[in-house]
Amino acid sequence: MIRIMKSGETPASELFARTASDRDVSGTVAEIIANVRKNGDAALMEYNAKFDRAEGVALEVTPEELEAVKAVDPEFLRVLERAGENIRAFHERQLQRDCILTRPDGSMLGQRIIPMQRVGLYIPGGTAAYPSSVLMNCIPAKIAGVDEIVMTTPASGGEVSPAILAAAKVAGVDRVFRVGGAQAVAALAYGTETVPRVDKIVGPGNAFVAEAKRQAIDMIAGPSEILIVADGTADPVWLAADMLSQAEHDRLATAILITDSAALAEKTAAELEAQLAVLPRREIAGASIEANGKIIVT
Repeated sequence: MIRIMKSGETPASELFARTASDRDVSGTVAEIIANVRKNGDAALMEYNAKFDRAEGVALEVTPEELEAVKAVDPEFLRVLERAGENIRAFHERQLQRDCILTRPDGSMLGQRIIPMQRVGLYIPGGTAAYPSSVLMNCIPAKIAGVDEIVMTTPASGGEVSPAILAAAKVAGVDRVFRVGGAQAVAALAYGTETVPRVDKIVGPGNAFVAEAKRQAIDMIAGPSEILIVADGTADPVWLAADMLSQAEHDRLATAILITDSAALAEKTAAELEAQLAVLPRREIAGASIEANGKIIVT
């Protein structure tokens, strides 16, 4: 039974006390990630046998198995299809497009929308099946133009939930793999002989999945960074100013210029020195440029 607590009578430390299930899993997850990176499919098969009783079962679900939509209740399938239509109708209206704004002085501002090539979708399947997560994560990605959607999900006893497979078919998932937990995130992040490496991983999961995402794919926010790509027509005064705008934030900040023009590289380097000389935060910016700044000619 849930405890009822009265406001003001219970310390916050008790209200938000961690439970035994919230134990630190970072060490275990780090070992799993290292094993998958080193041993690939063999590690995934090992974990499938250990955690999901799926010993010797193929990692990838075949196209024939995806036809499991025929095995689900027809009414449930209609619900999935209707939900898919609703999700698609909403996200089609969110679709972003390229745009360019030319200002009176001739300067141009804009954005390019470039879909990712391959996205990994993690779908829980241990204690419950979540076909809705398949629809809500896959359909927007398809609308955005992602080339390939790869899904991983636990397969208890070697069997993937027919409801999950039906949702994958309705949503348009391209490939499905029988693998769950931190090992699935590691496989998607780094790739194995069978599971392809992806550009982004989405989808819910337990503490082990969340920790694997943190270790394998999520950056830790820190000092400012800027990366500029410029050709020989760029203005070195502006380039230097942009680089220093980030370098002055922190000695650990990183400012990088990539260009195909050696002449521009030389001019920008000279401009950095000139602007540093009069910059109020030149001590910090100078340390950043000295330690972490780079101009790369390619």
